[in-house]
Amino acid sequence: MNKAKLVYRPVGLGIGAVSGMVASALFKQLWPVFGRGDDAPDALDESRSWPEVLLAAGLQGVVFAVVRAGVDRAGAVGVRKLTGTWPG
Repeated sequence: MNKAKLVYRPVGLGIGAVSGMVASALFKQLWPVFGRGDDAPDALDESRSWPEVLLAAGLQGVVFAVVRAGVDRAGAVGVRKLTGTWPG
């Protein structure tokens, strides 16, 4: 295992936690724009329709994936700047 991978491991754990918090906050801000009400529906929420539940799940998935990819990429770039090697 190269030096960059060893450096990136603990960074990656922290990045994962931060990206989850950022994605959650972003989703909470976006949901009122796309959905009904301030709270996104849960899959078991009987009072919400199928399209609304599926829209919430899809939007949440997209937000989490994009934020995670962006934060992971930024972390890898930072490790390369520190070590001179790409951690992947």
